[in-house]
Amino acid sequence: MTSPLGASGPGGPGGVAGPTKEDINRDLGLGSHVANKGRGRFLNRDGSFNVVRRGLPFFRSLSAYHALLTVSWPRFFGLVVAGYFLTNLLFASLYLSCGPEALQGSEGGAVGNRFGEAFFFSVQTLATIGYGRISPHGLAANLLVTVEALTGLLGFALATGILFARFSRPTARILFSRQAVIAPYRGGLGLMFRIANERRNQLFEVQATVTLTRWEMIKGVRDRSFHELALERRRVVFFPLHWVVVHPIDEKSPLWGVSAEEFIASEPEVFVLLTGVDETFSQTVHTRSSYDHREIVWGARFKDMYLEQDDPLGVDLRLIHEIERDR
Repeated sequence: MTSPLGASGPGGPGGVAGPTKEDINRDLGLGSHVANKGRGRFLNRDGSFNVVRRGLPFFRSLSAYHALLTVSWPRFFGLVVAGYFLTNLLFASLYLSCGPEALQGSEGGAVGNRFGEAFFFSVQTLATIGYGRISPHGLAANLLVTVEALTGLLGFALATGILFARFSRPTARILFSRQAVIAPYRGGLGLMFRIANERRNQLFEVQATVTLTRWEMIKGVRDRSFHELALERRRVVFFPLHWVVVHPIDEKSPLWGVSAEEFIASEPEVFVLLTGVDETFSQTVHTRSSYDHREIVWGARFKDMYLEQDDPLGVDLRLIHEIERDR
């Protein structure tokens, strides 16, 4: 089974023998060849990929804008504060290097006091405050003030723009059940997990794509295969409550006839990709997660989440992770 993450053709045209399995695996990208070498999960629960890329020069692979958009909020504010202080430290040192007469109104004294006054003068200049007690004197000091004022204008504009972009960028916050289950479903079994929207905004046209990867014996060779799972419902138009995503285990399912022991031994991992339209921004948002064999419970079912009231209809999201084992 060819991975959906890579593509190859096993045969050649005109009766010419196609490439060997080894040759095919050399060019699968993120496919079977890579998965066969993996010893852990490929996709983490938070949606990040458990891979490492090497070989590109650091500055070629670096995108400061994307990094500042995706870094966590504490790190973002930490970088802003660190950049602010480092910039002022740099200009304070430059003011001191211009000589003791570069800043008129300074009380002078020890180097530490002079540096402190130069630092706070830099803060006032960078933020265009200008209290007026200390002023630059001489060509070098005035040139530094000119450069710092421009640096402050550009720096604050850049920081404000990135801050706005972080706030305005539409994202999905989907709550996934901690475990998936293989439970009775319509006279058979089904692979299920639950999701809910953690935000008060509405999502519509929500679609789910679920892919199973596991070890299989193919022509006597243990290989890692990928299967896109057919779902009982791939899309929901509205998503106000919660959704139990179900893959029916029937004759067409790759899990048909597989026992719990065989399922665990195959070390499966289930990739989940969700896409939907955010009503507030009218833009498509997405999120992803995965379940490995330790997070898929065989012979269990989810507990009921619905509140015991008729009007209005509601669910208790505290119960989204609750399961009960079949007796």
